[in-house]
Amino acid sequence: MSKLKLYALDPEDLDVLSAHLQDAVLQVRDMAYLPDQRRFALVVNRFDWVEQAEKAKEKHRRRTALHFERVIAVRRRRLRQDSPDGVLNLLAIRYTETEAPAGTIDLVFSADATIRLEVECLEASLSDLGPAWSTQAVPAHDLADPLADTPDGEASGDTGGNAGDGA
Repeated sequence: MSKLKLYALDPEDLDVLSAHLQDAVLQVRDMAYLPDQRRFALVVNRFDWVEQAEKAKEKHRRRTALHFERVIAVRRRRLRQDSPDGVLNLLAIRYTETEAPAGTIDLVFSADATIRLEVECLEASLSDLGPAWSTQAVPAHDLADPLADTPDGEASGDTGGNAGDGA
């Protein structure tokens, strides 16, 4: 498959980016907030779900850059910044409009870790950086939605990943 390059300017576009990035893994050190540029950027190893669906025997990951523009503030929950080697598993990216066109973007990771970006508007870009490499592992999930709320309001699902007290 050729390199992927996508842009998101509305919630539906962001849903497409989120689907392509489901189960992407990264280290804490692979992301940065650049306040002077109002940009939040990260580099991940994404699982190529499209190729997996088309060629069941082929399993690949690709190094992929993702950045969000017009970022006003960044908040982290249950993310240990003092552990740069910590591994995170990205489950989903969600957008919530607050005062149009402003809103929040949540990067939802396993172990209930979240990064919330306050943005002036939704503007994101995804670009594959290089060739794919083979992997033996295919991410697997319970049939239950790991992001669904349980009756007591706690998030259910995967408890792996890098969690801890975070600011």
